[in-house]
Amino acid sequence: MTTAIPRDKPILLFDGVCNLCNGSIQFVIDHDPEGTFRFAPLQSEAAEALLADVGFDDYDFDTFVLVEGDDHYTKSEAALRVARRLEFPWSLAGAFRVVPRPLRDAVYDTVGSHRYAVFGKKAQCMIPTPEIRERFVEMDATGAE
Repeated sequence: MTTAIPRDKPILLFDGVCNLCNGSIQFVIDHDPEGTFRFAPLQSEAAEALLADVGFDDYDFDTFVLVEGDDHYTKSEAALRVARRLEFPWSLAGAFRVVPRPLRDAVYDTVGSHRYAVFGKKAQCMIPTPEIRERFVEMDATGAE
């Protein structure tokens, strides 16, 4: 492991300028009362370091990435792994893992490729409110969290 970012909790990496992605992160925050998940925009140095650490160097901004320890998940697999850890009834969505991944990912890719046109995008990454700031992963100039 090359970064000082602790991975004791799952970390969601998301497109910080995408309105749909930001809405999804807000949804997770609202339905994760235990604070299970931490977050970082894919455009951040923290995300870049985490992705390098887990060996995922072929990413783009069309998916969010779930980093759990030394493992990472993308697209529908990431979304459903997150869903199953949210409060009831949202946790039931995890049952969709029985649908074959190529089919799930095809739907995910279709939404992802049209997300800016349908939902729009911001000029810059979201700035977390003070209430949720500690759940966002950041790196300082030295590379430490």
